[in-house]
Amino acid sequence: MICSASSPYGLVSVSTDKNKLDVPFIQQFLKDIYWAAGRTMTEVQITIDNSFCFGIYLNDKQIGFARVITDYVVFAYLMDVFIAEEHRGKGYSSILINSMMTEPKLKEVKIWRLATSDAHFLYEKFGFKLLAHPEKLMEKIIK
Repeated sequence: MICSASSPYGLVSVSTDKNKLDVPFIQQFLKDIYWAAGRTMTEVQITIDNSFCFGIYLNDKQIGFARVITDYVVFAYLMDVFIAEEHRGKGYSSILINSMMTEPKLKEVKIWRLATSDAHFLYEKFGFKLLAHPEKLMEKIIK
């Protein structure tokens, strides 16, 4: 467990223990969201197996998820960050992201990146900014 705190709604905790993750809950959310639409249970499990994962729990029930792809020194890419709809607006996403940004295993990472269409305000609180040189980045998307 990384951290735990009381909230008006109960005990909130964040953990990097993959054994605690509710993979069906994660897949159910991701399969319908714009950035991961159609992702299968097998694909979700593969992404979990190959990432540093964070689950956020309210009274031991998972309410959110995030994962980091990293080499633990130079680069980290934040992905699949979400809080279940019924738990939004209560500060849980900030707790989750703060846990990631202060995780001792990630303290040496020099460059963090992510992609978002609608949550810039959230990530800006943790020091994320628009790319200084977007013209230097390239991508290849296979559909």
